[in-house]
Amino acid sequence: MGIDPDRAKQLQEQNQRIEETLKKIKHRIVVFSGKGGVGKTTVAVNLSYALVNQGFRVGLLDADITGPNVPKMVGLEGPPIVDGNKKIIPQEKEGLQVISMAPMIPGDAPVIWRGPLRSGAISQFLADVVWGDLDFLLADLPPGTGDEVLTTAQKMLPQMAIVVTTPQEVALIDCRRAVNMAKKLNISKIGVVENMSGLICPHCGKEIDLFGVGGGERMAEEMGAVFLGRIPIEMETRVGGDNGSPVVLVHKESKTTEAFATIAENVNVLFGDEQ
Repeated sequence: MGIDPDRAKQLQEQNQRIEETLKKIKHRIVVFSGKGGVGKTTVAVNLSYALVNQGFRVGLLDADITGPNVPKMVGLEGPPIVDGNKKIIPQEKEGLQVISMAPMIPGDAPVIWRGPLRSGAISQFLADVVWGDLDFLLADLPPGTGDEVLTTAQKMLPQMAIVVTTPQEVALIDCRRAVNMAKKLNISKIGVVENMSGLICPHCGKEIDLFGVGGGERMAEEMGAVFLGRIPIEMETRVGGDNGSPVVLVHKESKTTEAFATIAENVNVLFGDEQ
């Protein structure tokens, strides 16, 4: 049975709107991980702000439809505005444009959607959100290799994938799968960020190798990916995420902020030939 002609026309028109959106965005990055709990959203939020701090126009698409946490970490409340042309105006906080499913649903309501509905929401975020002219659009994807990852790769056409891992071997196993998926999706630039790379004691400042150090860098070298940098564990990062105050904005002298600035610079180096 073929697709309904009206539906086919709607999809064609949506794809045209997505194409027009992408023409205005220089660099498109997906941030994902092979498993949950590695701090992927923390990386996506703070890297976005690190790029803002360096003078770039940046948007952040929360593509984790069933577990959207970006607005909480950024400190956004209320729904986005829909204009007279049924276009969605992204919310803005401290120079970062953000779109997420979170403000569109009741706070504690589960999003019990099958894959096609989740993929449809991502397509709408790309087709009907007024991103405008951006230097970078980052998409924070759910962990794993499911429908949202595939849809975002197919519709957003990212030039870079940033895979987030922790140094421990159990996380690196899944990280390797994520790197291989990025290769299969023909994403030309693949970077690795090693998160939770050493705990910095809030009392004495000594660094403790809680989960080990260096596993992400070694894995990146083995897999032919680019190692972008490592991020330590600091109390301010967790507190800032809970309070909606990203660490790179409120603790500008911290080692974590310094690490994100370095990662942002390394991202720019990888895009150097496209500036």
